[in-house]
Amino acid sequence: MIQMILSRNLRVKQGKIWPKPQNVAKLTEFRIYRWSPDDNENPRIDTYFVDRDACGPMILDGLLYIKNYIDQTLALRRSCREGICGSCAMNIDGSNSLACTKGMDEVKYPIRIYPLPSMPVIKDLVPDLTHFYAQHQVIEPWLQTTSPMPEKEWLQSREDRQRLNGLYECILCACCQTSCPSYWWNSDRYLGPAVLLQAYRWIADSRDEARGERLNNLEDPFRLYRCHTIINCAQTCPKGLNPAKAIAEIKSLMIERRF
Repeated sequence: MIQMILSRNLRVKQGKIWPKPQNVAKLTEFRIYRWSPDDNENPRIDTYFVDRDACGPMILDGLLYIKNYIDQTLALRRSCREGICGSCAMNIDGSNSLACTKGMDEVKYPIRIYPLPSMPVIKDLVPDLTHFYAQHQVIEPWLQTTSPMPEKEWLQSREDRQRLNGLYECILCACCQTSCPSYWWNSDRYLGPAVLLQAYRWIADSRDEARGERLNNLEDPFRLYRCHTIINCAQTCPKGLNPAKAIAEIKSLMIERRF
């Protein structure tokens, strides 16, 4: 067994336990990761108690209750509240998910919430996604064609359009990206499951005419081939997508064009 000893400034300590509301019929306990670059302190876990009769049923509802009524210093991202924007992605009860689509009753108590793993933290539950977005830009995620511009739109058959099902729905929440051990180890060069799924979305698009160039861009020992089919990405995706399958399809195309 390997024993790992963290330096003192990396150890997560017990934080503040906020008072329980009085005369409340149903309380839910939240234990939330807290860290700020401004106070020069270790990360900590603060404990809060949410009045379930005063907020909605989702994890995000509980977090907003805490921010609005208990501790306004809590930092988190959120926007659509409908599982569309991906802003509220975080690690909930040990799994990456969207706080707006995960119900409080779907996880065991107390509810433990951390920022997405393997990414730098800006503050509390807010990860720094700069590197992730830069990797997404590498695959050039837009339609590329040399054909004359049509008068109205680029036409596509029903069958060709259906080939994009399971690809276009990705909301770039980074849940799969940050659940991938291969990405934890090689995030400086491995593009990761979310970016590679996006790459295949354009490779598979019948209207795109840059397949060869896109495959050339991915022909690298690290950009594509660090995937070891661990399948964490498919298990954690809040939209039910399968990035591992998309990565396998790209590898198959790489082999086909060599013969």
